Amino acid sequence: MSNDLTRAETLSLSVLSIACLAVLANTFQGNGEPLIASLAFSGIAFSFTYSLIRWLTQTFIGAGLKGRDMSKLRKPELPETMGAVCAVVYLLTLITFIPFPFYQDIVAATSGGGNRDVIVERQPSLADGRVLHRFPHSKLASYLSALLSLQSVVILGIADDLFDIRWRHKLFIPAFAAIPMLVVYFVDYGVTNVVVPVQLEPYLGTLIDLGWIYYAYMASVAIFCPNSINILAGINGIEVSQSIVIAVLLLLNDVLSLYAAPASPSPHPATDPHLFSIYLLLPFIGVSAALWWHNWYPAKVFVGDTYCYFAGMVFAIVGILGHFSKTLLLTFIPQIINFLYSSPQLFRVMPCPRHRLPHFNSRTGLLEPSMTEWQHPPNRALTGALKLLASLPVPLVAIRENDRGAITQSSNLTLLNLWLVWFGPMKEDRLAVGITGAQMAVGIMGLFVRHKLALLVFRQDNRR
Repeated sequence: MSNDLTRAETLSLSVLSIACLAVLANTFQGNGEPLIASLAFSGIAFSFTYSLIRWLTQTFIGAGLKGRDMSKLRKPELPETMGAVCAVVYLLTLITFIPFPFYQDIVAATSGGGNRDVIVERQPSLADGRVLHRFPHSKLASYLSALLSLQSVVILGIADDLFDIRWRHKLFIPAFAAIPMLVVYFVDYGVTNVVVPVQLEPYLGTLIDLGWIYYAYMASVAIFCPNSINILAGINGIEVSQSIVIAVLLLLNDVLSLYAAPASPSPHPATDPHLFSIYLLLPFIGVSAALWWHNWYPAKVFVGDTYCYFAGMVFAIVGILGHFSKTLLLTFIPQIINFLYSSPQLFRVMPCPRHRLPHFNSRTGLLEPSMTEWQHPPNRALTGALKLLASLPVPLVAIRENDRGAITQSSNLTLLNLWLVWFGPMKEDRLAVGITGAQMAVGIMGLFVRHKLALLVFRQDNRR
């Protein structure tokens, strides 16, 4: 891959950037229009990320940040950790965007400087019924805590790419990165009640206060989201593709929730959290699209662990501070399945090699399920379980036995390998398309359940 942009790429990115800058300049003619500004920033972030990935390719290789693509015949050497470029551009985009969601509060609704003690007189030009308010420091605190948590997890990802930190050391680090976000949640929101399903109300009441357990749950979400994307990896484009699909699904959830919120003179309580989510998701899609362009099969760069941690923390933040963490998990169903399916290897019930990516057959050019070697035959109970799972009409594992019927190999327990067990050997891009399509289909089904069937279980929808 050439380090330089082609003439067509330079022209296209320049036109996109200029158009987005013009849109940004125009937003100041009104109320700041943060949604339009966020969309414009996303276009600029795409242009910068796309260009920087191209320009920094040889720099990363020269610095030793490189790896071989093991699923190719010639095993080309590619630059790694390009997710760090994506994450840095994203963070700078969010920092630059800060004035836009608060433009109206700074200029129109306060004395001009956001003074928390001074409220201006009502002006005749303001619409009837509008309530003048102090500067929303709580909203700014949420935004800044999100930035701080993202910066912390990006540092973790870069450290992992540089020093290859062991799983047992890095597993809980995202929880520490989430502390700023959880502190702001406690101070500004602090709700730890959960709604009880209608069927259980006679026994448990309408609400249950989980207290500190709810914060443990949110910390668990912050741990799970980054690590789950990092586990479902190993082929070209899969990390970025699943992240873009999840981001689009969450964006769709925001749009549906804003559309369902009833019209009123003052903003509905659900409005600000979902707008906050949109402000974080649009630039994420922008930088991820640029990275996807270079990481899709045949990959020209590797994303590295940095991108997985960064993407997962973005989703954890919008789910927690957007107050829809349960809906977030509906978009993570494939990742949840992959984690549960991988658990026997992750928790050392079965042998777990360091890398469990599918095996590349150099003779056919296709990917096959990778196998883990059993140095000693599994015990009787585990042998029976593996043989049962392998003999199901829809097998959940592939095994190989010796002449005495003892298991010598079993397929690695990842969703990628399971897909190959089900559908047989296939090209790398077909595998990525299949997993990504499943992610989209399951996510849409989850949103359908959330927005159409929730009232069968709960007494009211919290969007209304």
